[in-house]
Amino acid sequence: MRRLPGVSVHDWNSEVRMRYLQAGSGPPLLLLHGLLGYSFSWRYNLLPFSRFATVYAPDLPGTGYSERVLNLDTDLTVRAEHMLRFMDATGMEHASILGTSLGGALTAMLALLCEKKHPGRVRNLILVDPVNPWSRHGQQFTRIAATAIGSLALRYSFPAMKRMQRVFLARMYGDPKRISPGTMEGYTAPLDHPQTIDYAISVVRSWHTNLRKLNTAYDELGKMRTLLIWGDRDRAVIAKSAYELQKRLPNSELVMLKGVGHLPYEEAPDEFNEAVRRFLTS
Repeated sequence: MRRLPGVSVHDWNSEVRMRYLQAGSGPPLLLLHGLLGYSFSWRYNLLPFSRFATVYAPDLPGTGYSERVLNLDTDLTVRAEHMLRFMDATGMEHASILGTSLGGALTAMLALLCEKKHPGRVRNLILVDPVNPWSRHGQQFTRIAATAIGSLALRYSFPAMKRMQRVFLARMYGDPKRISPGTMEGYTAPLDHPQTIDYAISVVRSWHTNLRKLNTAYDELGKMRTLLIWGDRDRAVIAKSAYELQKRLPNSELVMLKGVGHLPYEEAPDEFNEAVRRFLTS
């Protein structure tokens, strides 16, 4: 990703080295990307958000340009504890948290952890098509891929999957014609790291345990002020699951973007940025 003006790059060294971007001034806003995304995912959002917030956008361990380690624990509770330590290290005494897809699930677990340890620390919660138990898409695949044979097949098929990245990316958009130049190259570059597949396999193996935790977590977050953002053409986390999730979050508002897929922050950035700005500054 080309260096954006006003955005600084940092490393935080804890259990693993984690790279993060920082921009702006004002109340902290933490951005958590999806499964094989990284801070590149927020290239159309960092500067608009920096006008009213201090924005932190990490490459989560195992992704982007952060460190890869073998046997990385991808249990959402463990990852939430790691991100809470990051908040402590960067001085985020209070923050709003925005997460998408698997990062949305992590955001929910982090918000719940904060409520148990430091009530009121998370001021606002923004969940962008977050992984949830009511979207059944992909659950059978993850059960198979989590087995020893399935993991082995995933490992050996990974080079071919990288070559199919353009097809996968197109399925993430409601309208593939909106894919901007450089998007494919940006997402593909970190996949060349040989241990990226180890991270992906670890995520798959913990998938159903994490879904069971999320089933409880979303209910426990019912009182938190929450914005849900979804694309109505989302094929990864199906849009109808948004309404089931909203039932469990009675203090939530749902913005459904028409004609948009799983990556609304880059497919429809103007609409997305305005929805977030309005929610955080109202």
